[in-house]
Amino acid sequence: MNFVSIRVITDDVARLVGFYEQVTGVTAAWSNPDFAELATPACTLAIASTRTVALFGTDSARAAANHSVITEFRVADVDAEYERLAPLDCEIVQKPMTMPWGNRSLLFRDPDGNLINFFTPVTPEAVARQER
Repeated sequence: MNFVSIRVITDDVARLVGFYEQVTGVTAAWSNPDFAELATPACTLAIASTRTVALFGTDSARAAANHSVITEFRVADVDAEYERLAPLDCEIVQKPMTMPWGNRSLLFRDPDGNLINFFTPVTPEAVARQER
């Protein structure tokens, strides 16, 4: 089995895609106005309109209702990313800090309120865990 994608449901695909393109530097590939994907070497972030939910079953997903998942991106320098994001008016939840498991992390929200973690492994143990 190979984990390949996570999909975020939103009421405003263009706004959310624009946000993720800006914070990740990845250009989205659009299938249609209701669906776009931002592909990275490790995984793909798919963004879909609430109009697509009916394809999976009524009320199977709700936009801007996530309170348990954090989408994480490993970055080369989390402190530099924090400085780069500052002018973008992101809601910063946690400024960069080193976590007990050895990652330096920055936690912020996308326009729908979903949590995003940019992190950099900084201890030898954390670096070793990230090598795949």
